[in-house]
Amino acid sequence: MDYTINVRGQLMDLSTPKVMGIVNITPDSFFEGSRKQTEAEIAERVQQIAKEGGSIVDVGAFSTRPGASEVSEEEEARRLQFALEIVHRECPELPISVDTYRPRVARKCVEEWGADIINDVSEGGLTGIVNQPIHEDESMFATVGELKIPYILMSVKPTLKEMLIAFADEVQQLRDFGVKDIILDPGYGFGKTLQQNYQLMQEAEKLQVLELPILVGISRKSMIYKLIGGTPLTSLNGTTVLNTISLMKGAGILRVHDVKAAMESVKIVNELNMSYAL
Repeated sequence: MDYTINVRGQLMDLSTPKVMGIVNITPDSFFEGSRKQTEAEIAERVQQIAKEGGSIVDVGAFSTRPGASEVSEEEEARRLQFALEIVHRECPELPISVDTYRPRVARKCVEEWGADIINDVSEGGLTGIVNQPIHEDESMFATVGELKIPYILMSVKPTLKEMLIAFADEVQQLRDFGVKDIILDPGYGFGKTLQQNYQLMQEAEKLQVLELPILVGISRKSMIYKLIGGTPLTSLNGTTVLNTISLMKGAGILRVHDVKAAMESVKIVNELNMSYAL
């Protein structure tokens, strides 16, 4: 399906899938190669994303890996303010997505520091472990409705059936708050067993029934190296395989550490689709 989202008043066409490059400004993200903390490291990483063909920069200031240390709201905001200023300076043409589940942090990033998209790994306020609410003073759904920006809604549900039921309800809530641009993320690795991740991948094309763009973030995750062996460092080949499958099943955005490899997958799958159309 062909989709567009409104970013900074400009339409981003997802008929050709886009690649979102990850910038982790944390000391403990699960993939060591993604950790960028100094001004020079962040600047170099953003330039790399742009050079390799990335269309969006996704900035995260806390790790969501199992066992990661909690980051206070104040520290998360401090890290994001520091990084967003650098991203804007280095590549002002690239839209910025901020990876946060905190409504107040999201608001500051958009209103004060120029973020364009909110990428929420909490499904609007749930943890990915036992579906327990995250206690925040504001509602993320209401906040993004006020901010009038694209919102990535990630699922922590373990099965496609539960995911579709929850997504349908949550999308309606978001619409009621005035959110117009909603992107769905099935949440590989969040609240799912290894087998459930692959079952979801097998059925992923069914997510298109909701008629919304799909983002897939499986880059170097444990669902790869726990199956085939190795570590995040050795999981690029498996990532490319799953990214390619995801594109063939309708993904419109790939969130990745390795932009060049993802862009190659997009180019190949796009050529296949064009040839089939002929």
